[in-house]
Amino acid sequence: MLSFTKNNNQKKEVDIVNAVLEDCILAYPVSSFVISLYKQYMQRGSLSKKQLQGLLSKASKIEKIQQNKLATLEAIIKKMPTRNKSELPENKPMFEKDESIGGIITAILTKYPQHKRVLFLQLKYDNNDLLSVIEIEELKKFEKLTK
Repeated sequence: MLSFTKNNNQKKEVDIVNAVLEDCILAYPVSSFVISLYKQYMQRGSLSKKQLQGLLSKASKIEKIQQNKLATLEAIIKKMPTRNKSELPENKPMFEKDESIGGIITAILTKYPQHKRVLFLQLKYDNNDLLSVIEIEELKKFEKLTK
């Protein structure tokens, strides 16, 4: 059974997707996939490219379906745009450690390995915690005192 639709120019067009859906429902009356596609098509008036590909694979298994319907459905699918998901960006750390701060800390600790404040700041630096501006200035002051 072919269904016809009228477009704005009042010409009748054959609705191939609906015809293939109806043929599939007749061939597979208990298939939940075909029934859900039919309901979606009736509600929205269209199906996605993936859904049409699934319908084509289901319809191609029917022996009595007309080959021109399958060819038309395949042409509709090829005409639709393929939407590819973009690749995920590579993971970057939230922030990058300032290597100069690490150098200052190691320089101070080589001269004064038991300096408690610098050891605390080194622990903070190693745990990827942000050092405040005051703490950085404090480290620079300690560095000047060690020279």
